[in-house]
Amino acid sequence: MTASAVRWRMDLFGRGADEDDAEPRVALFVDGPNVLRGEFDVDLDDVREAAAAAGRPATTRLYVDEHATPELIQAAEARGFEVVVTSGDVDVKLAVDLTRFAVEGRADVVAVASRDTDFKPAIEAANACGLRTLAIAPGEHGRSDALRNAAGGSVTLDGDVDA
Repeated sequence: MTASAVRWRMDLFGRGADEDDAEPRVALFVDGPNVLRGEFDVDLDDVREAAAAAGRPATTRLYVDEHATPELIQAAEARGFEVVVTSGDVDVKLAVDLTRFAVEGRADVVAVASRDTDFKPAIEAANACGLRTLAIAPGEHGRSDALRNAAGGSVTLDGDVDA
């Protein structure tokens, strides 16, 4: 949101506040099987923080398959994630949910944490709906260039940020 597009009003304490919420709503979608792998050593708190840099959470979801351990599910829920368990490949459910958030306008920013290029069409759909998009990679070797190029911004959890 540009400064010229912001309409300010004064709140009770005399601080400026945007009528439409100054902070964008961020929907975070995490591809558990592709991100939570031993080779990446990803902490869900780091993933959430990467998305939170773009705004306030509208939803924070971790998608896992039926092989996810109860300990993983419990740990994710303890960190504030809504855990979505699918009976097979998580890609379709995650992509449909991400696209639905975009089409319904339930977020201003969609962030997908994955290394899977299958989410490129969902990112493109969110872009077409006028949302900002963010690709979060689990590491330098787990980064999808296709996702990174399709998204408006990208973060690699080992430190690289492209706005």
